[in-house]
Amino acid sequence: MWDFFATVRNRHSIRKYQSDMPVEAEKLHAIIETACSAPSAGDLQSYMIVVVSSGAQRESLSQAVEGQTFISEAPVCLIFCTDARRAVEQYGEKGQMFAIQDTTIACAYAQLAVVAAGLGSTWIGEFAPDKIVSALDLESQLKPIAILSLGYPAEIPAPTSRRPIDNVVINR
Repeated sequence: MWDFFATVRNRHSIRKYQSDMPVEAEKLHAIIETACSAPSAGDLQSYMIVVVSSGAQRESLSQAVEGQTFISEAPVCLIFCTDARRAVEQYGEKGQMFAIQDTTIACAYAQLAVVAAGLGSTWIGEFAPDKIVSALDLESQLKPIAILSLGYPAEIPAPTSRRPIDNVVINR
């Protein structure tokens, strides 16, 4: 049985995808459903997820991600955007920060769901937000926070080293 801890341990950044293997609609739906199950401030889900699967749009996205051309090779890209209106209405200016937190938590849930579905992904944080908004003709209130490229891996990279837990955790 594939458990949660194995899912986390088997998550790698995938930058090469199998071009002949599209992502099944059921798997994509399950991934998005998992993202939408993520906790959020006041259960407001102050984000939108833009699904990009057309080759032309993925190509235009690749122009906005600072040379990370693999994004155009991934069969699907999910763009996680804040939509802070409801959070700001509920929490005032703090709602902006809550919307960013909500969006990143949803993206992290999606990334783990990708692994559980037998796919691979890469979280992309280096991009020009205005180019993303323009390429996808997004509404002005949507602010791109993260992009998740996903598909069937063409190769699995070697695990990267991690800092020892004692170098990360402070016990008081």
